[in-house]
Amino acid sequence: MPDFTKAIAEITIRDAKQEDAPRIVEFYNVVGGETDYLSFGQDEYPRTAEELAQSIEDMKQSKGTCMFLMLDGEEIVGIGTMDSSSKRRFLHVGTLGIVIRQSHAGNGLGRLLMTALIDWSKKNEQTEKITLITRSDNERAVALYEKLGFKQEGVFYKDSFDGERYYDSLSMALFL
Repeated sequence: MPDFTKAIAEITIRDAKQEDAPRIVEFYNVVGGETDYLSFGQDEYPRTAEELAQSIEDMKQSKGTCMFLMLDGEEIVGIGTMDSSSKRRFLHVGTLGIVIRQSHAGNGLGRLLMTALIDWSKKNEQTEKITLITRSDNERAVALYEKLGFKQEGVFYKDSFDGERYYDSLSMALFL
């Protein structure tokens, strides 16, 4: 697989490696407490470092699955993933996910990471449609996705609950 490393100022995007797994789990456990827009909270990331390391290794066998780390020096400040189904009928669909550390949000890094994932998907000879799910009240994210060409496909009503109220989620898609 080609190396999709890009450097802008101090920010670098590169493929995740197995040895990154403990730092990735730590990152997710921290950012889970920085926002309510993720599917998990602080210290609730559902995978161990060992499970994640195996998953990163397994990605090498899939043309439609990747994980990119966004680094500021050596610090992980963002993670982007593309995950395609292993089912033949759905191989052409990749599900995108990104998260940016709150300290680095609002600086165009989400757009940079999304663009890297979209470019990778265009070149992987498999992905024809990129989907994502976002909370409908995450206006900044929705605006970014729309600027990048994503269209709303549907609404999941009362899809998530934060302990006090329910939130709707949007299904969005980009056709390559």
